[in-house]
Amino acid sequence: MVARVFVTLKPGVLDPAGKAVERSLQTLGYSEVGAVRLGKFIELQLDEADPAKAKARVEEMCRKLLANTVVENFRVEIA
Repeated sequence: MVARVFVTLKPGVLDPAGKAVERSLQTLGYSEVGAVRLGKFIELQLDEADPAKAKARVEEMCRKLLANTVVENFRVEIA
């Protein structure tokens, strides 16, 4: 079973790396690009047959390590 984790900054949290990418894209001529926010994508291979248990375990991993829940949100997909 595969778990996909998407970690993004919470609204209102400054994203200097995203701002740098935004400026660089505009400098390269991509004027249609507006705000850019960067995040993380994590894919985990799990040895668990029950999707509900897998999701619960991955959410626990996110709260303990994979996401800084003070400034980041996370979303888990089980496939």
